[in-house]
Amino acid sequence: MTNEPTFVSNRPAAERRTVSYIRMEDGTAEDYALLSELNAPFRAATADRVLAYLPLLRNSTEGDQVDRYVHSLQAASRALRDGAEDELVVAALLHDIGDLLAPENHSEFAASILQPYVSRTTHWIIEHHGIFQGYYYFHHTGKDRNAREQFRGHPAFEKTAEFCAKWDQTAFDPNYDTLPLATFEPIVRRIFARAPWSAEGPSF
Repeated sequence: MTNEPTFVSNRPAAERRTVSYIRMEDGTAEDYALLSELNAPFRAATADRVLAYLPLLRNSTEGDQVDRYVHSLQAASRALRDGAEDELVVAALLHDIGDLLAPENHSEFAASILQPYVSRTTHWIIEHHGIFQGYYYFHHTGKDRNAREQFRGHPAFEKTAEFCAKWDQTAFDPNYDTLPLATFEPIVRRIFARAPWSAEGPSF
């Protein structure tokens, strides 16, 4: 993994090219072509930033027998060993990446990161995994464990239920042979190297 992921430009300020406008409405085609050119390397380094961010989940929450980082790696390990396709393995790895910055809507956070690079089905699975995961514990916290039933009949319902049953709710085992992040790095890079929105289709 890149030791210094591309978060900001390393180019000296004096050497940086800039657009002509101070209000976007005054920009020209040349300005926006320049932005596209200059931002291409940053967009291409998205996988670097994702991979660098994941370890921040270490020790982020207390109570479970594994932290969110190990949980994420373990969910992805289970998906990989079950022969899941690449984008589902990456989805399993990133499904809780929002826990640091968006703990109240972490599912939507993670789904938004993945959305340009995965199918509608995989995006929907991650966007809704939180409420589907609730089947395993909501009834212990005064909530309706069957809240997911509002989505019964959706084309991705069963796949989302399976995602949680096989890879998410089972991934809290400190004795499981969890694979390291390096195992998933090439898969993450393959997914984020896709042309954005290329997997988007008209149906599930």
